[in-house]
Amino acid sequence: QIMTARKRLHCGENTDDLERLSNAKRVCRGPSVSQPCSSMTCPKSIAAPFTSQLPPPEKRRPFSLEEAKDGTDEPVRVYLDGIFDMFHYGHAEALMKAKNAFPNTYVIAGVCSDELTRQNKGITVFTEEDRYRSLNHCRYVDEVLTDAPWCVTLDFLDEHQIDFVVQNSAPYKHGDTADVYHKVKEAKRFHAIERTQGISTSDIIAKIVRNYDGYVSRNLERGYSARDLNIGFMKEKELQVKNKMNKVKEKSHEFALRMEERSKDVIGGFLGLFGRDGRIGEFLNDKKERFKRAFTSPSPSTENQNPLGHPNSPPLLPRSSTPPSPSPS
Repeated sequence: QIMTARKRLHCGENTDDLERLSNAKRVCRGPSVSQPCSSMTCPKSIAAPFTSQLPPPEKRRPFSLEEAKDGTDEPVRVYLDGIFDMFHYGHAEALMKAKNAFPNTYVIAGVCSDELTRQNKGITVFTEEDRYRSLNHCRYVDEVLTDAPWCVTLDFLDEHQIDFVVQNSAPYKHGDTADVYHKVKEAKRFHAIERTQGISTSDIIAKIVRNYDGYVSRNLERGYSARDLNIGFMKEKELQVKNKMNKVKEKSHEFALRMEERSKDVIGGFLGLFGRDGRIGEFLNDKKERFKRAFTSPSPSTENQNPLGHPNSPPLLPRSSTPPSPSPS
C-alpha cells in the first residue's frame, strides 16, 4: 500500500491512497547497517515525499522513550533538522542513526530555507531546492519537511505528531538562548546521537578556499569562463600562465627522470666494460697472467723432463765439459 501510494504520488497523481501512506503500518522498518532492505520490498525504492504533499497525520499522544525502545506497532516519528549543505557522509550517518534509534522508526528530515539560514548562520553553497532534493533521495529519510524552523518548540512537535527530536547532545546556542533544544530535552522528547567526526560542510569549504587557485584553474581547463567563476581578466591570465608553467615543470621533471634512468644504464654499461671487474679488465688480467707464465724460469723439478713431453722418452743426460772415454775393443 505504501509502495503504491508513493509511486502514484511520485507521478503527480491525486489519490486517496495518500491517507493510507501516513496511517498504514510500515511494511519495512527501513534500511539499517546490519540488515539492508530489498529494493523490491522496501518503500525507499523511490524518493521520500515532502510534508506538503502528505495529509496531516492522525492525532495521538507521543510515545514515551521506554515504549519506543521496546518497539511499537505504529512507527515512532523522529525529527532531525539541519542545513544539510553540500550533503556528505556525516549527514547520511546522522540520518542513519536516527533511523536506527528505535525498532520501528519513521524519520522526518527538517531542512531550513536559504533566507532563514542566511539570517542565522550565513550563505550556503547549495540552494534550498538542492538541499531539499539531497534529503529527498536519502535512503534513511521517510519524509522531508521544507522551510523548517530554526528553533524547535513543543507546539511544532505536536503539530507534526513528532515523538522525538534526534540530534547530537551538544547544546546549540542561538542568540540569547543557550540551547535551542532545551525545552524539548526537559519534556523528555529528545534522543541524543553521536556526531560524526572528521567531516563537516565547514571543513569542505575550508579545503576549497585553501586550494582556491587550484580549483579555479581546474574549472578554467574544463571550459568554465572567468565570468562563470567570478574572477577578473588579470586573474584568469595569471592562472593560465601558472597552468602552463606547471605543465612545463611536469614535463621537465619527467625528462629529468628519463635522463637519470638512461645515465644509470650508460654508467652501468661503462663499468661493465672498463671497471675493475669488467670484461675488459678480465681480458687484460688474463693476458697479464699468461705473459708472466711465459717469462717465469722453470722449477728444478721440471728441468730433467723430456722437452717433447713423451712419457716413454728417456731422460736427458746432463751436459759434461769432457767427452766420454771410448769403450775397449
